[in-house]
Amino acid sequence: MVKNSYFNFKKAIILFGLGLNVLANAQSWDNIGSSAIISAGNSGYNNLAIDASGNYYVSYYDLSVAKGSVQKFDGNSWSYLGGSPGITTGTATYNALATDTQGNIYYSNQAGYPATGMEIRKFSAGSWSQLTSATTNAVNYQAMAVSPSNILFAYSSDGAGTVRRYNNGTWEQVGTAGFAGGVTFAEMAVSTDNTIYTCQVNGGGIKVYKIDANATSTDSWTQVGGAAAGNAYGSDNSYSDIALYNNTPFVVYVSSTAEGRKLNVKKFDGTSWVQVGNANFSDTVVNNTAIAVSPNGTPYVVACIWDSSNANHGRNSVYTLNASTGNWEKIGGDFVSSGVCTFNDIAVDPVNNYLVLAYSESGAVLKRLSLNSLSVNDVKNNDTFSVYPNPTHGILTIKSDKKIKAVEVTSISGQAVNSKIIDQSVDISDAPTGVYLLKATFDNGKTSVKKIIKQ
Repeated sequence: MVKNSYFNFKKAIILFGLGLNVLANAQSWDNIGSSAIISAGNSGYNNLAIDASGNYYVSYYDLSVAKGSVQKFDGNSWSYLGGSPGITTGTATYNALATDTQGNIYYSNQAGYPATGMEIRKFSAGSWSQLTSATTNAVNYQAMAVSPSNILFAYSSDGAGTVRRYNNGTWEQVGTAGFAGGVTFAEMAVSTDNTIYTCQVNGGGIKVYKIDANATSTDSWTQVGGAAAGNAYGSDNSYSDIALYNNTPFVVYVSSTAEGRKLNVKKFDGTSWVQVGNANFSDTVVNNTAIAVSPNGTPYVVACIWDSSNANHGRNSVYTLNASTGNWEKIGGDFVSSGVCTFNDIAVDPVNNYLVLAYSESGAVLKRLSLNSLSVNDVKNNDTFSVYPNPTHGILTIKSDKKIKAVEVTSISGQAVNSKIIDQSVDISDAPTGVYLLKATFDNGKTSVKKIIKQ
């Protein structure tokens, strides 16, 4: 699973209160492309990624060819990266997906029998190339992430948890091996301050570790908060997941059996893990969880009911946090799938303002929900501004009839970007090429956001 996320401005939900919840539930999940199912056969182990131009990528284990496949949605239709399904040499029941700011796509998978290891492929200039395997030891759970400087990192169950960095064609170990003591449901993210975060379930708890992205193989990992974020269930696809907002980690997990095996979200406040919204907020037992956080700091989570006594066993729901009540609420209806589904992943498309969902139900299903009615971006007001030149090579001039109190620049995944602000100008010369969001806060407290392109 691949996650994204973000700078903090108030949602329209605060403006409209409970009325927004009614509107949110009136929103519908739409197929992405001509049909809901994009795969030729059944699928599993789905991963989502969205690039700086708002293109969607999904990887999955493709049962029609018994190999891993990756597809791209360019805004109009889906197509296989590389031209055809099945880019692996064998089965790929565990895999990961990542993108960088230069338009490269990375796909990893568990090497098919009789081979072992973590195979990694790169899609660039229209074709796939296979990189050196991150490890040749047996692996299952795995994750990838790309740093702001476009360095690729790979995390796997090799040695009870080992992270490696790809540098000039070779893999370098980052920090000590086996630091996690086990990597059930491994996930990873890299912040804009070059901190690597890993997330996994181990010893009955949801645990997050961090280290500097430039660490050597002898440096030690630090457990974030000094303890588990919560008691977690670690079976039946009860995945843990992590997302970053302004370099703050958020985690979603399924609580322990004693706590009902329900949904929980925590974030790290700089000192300890704190509950986000109400605890154990799902109706009943769940699994197949994932989390994403939008550029305005709004978290979204997805999970499936996993209770055979429930009439909706196996159906998935998407939740968001109601900022005015502090409670989690379903959006886009009570359920998304029509029947039993698995392998959820979720991501925010800030370029086109959608929430994107992938899951398996008789194939790889891709749907999205418009966030227009949920975003302060779309509230009509006179507090607008312009920026030029756009696209830019680095220096942007801001023009507004209203007095601007503050300006922030983030990547489309919500990570803060180093920028220099002088009078009515913003300098993002040090930022990589790509798409960014510039938020202006006016003296009256209102905000407005513009999409900018760095060439």
